[in-house]
Amino acid sequence: MRSNFRGFTLIEVMTVLTITGVLSAVALPSFDGQLRKTRRADALVAMVQIAGAQERLRSLGSRYGDLPELGVAAISPGGNYALQVTSFDADGYEVRALAIGAQTNDADCRYMAVHAAGMNLTHVSGTDATLANPDAVNRRCWSL
Repeated sequence: MRSNFRGFTLIEVMTVLTITGVLSAVALPSFDGQLRKTRRADALVAMVQIAGAQERLRSLGSRYGDLPELGVAAISPGGNYALQVTSFDADGYEVRALAIGAQTNDADCRYMAVHAAGMNLTHVSGTDATLANPDAVNRRCWSL
């Protein structure tokens, strides 16, 4: 008498699980890298907002200012970076973004900064507050 039970054998289930595991091991690091890159755009947006506010303040007075004077929050719009104006005067300013939350896993680009001196903007990045990434890594951090 033949049984009418239908289903998957243990070998078929194990094969599917193995294939799923291999695909996940390949796809997840790539996906995580894209997420980090997308979160870096949050720092760029915040720094552009600060730069605009700095220029508006400068057009009204004789110097640039800090975040409270600018009316800008100390956290980026997406909540991935803590922001601070580390220096400012009549000639320029420096804005730094420090990765927070899940973005702290972005080791090479954990710190990002914009230096504005006159009409010159310099973009730097680093693994720590020294902002000492080599040029190739710095370009990767800032190229979105």
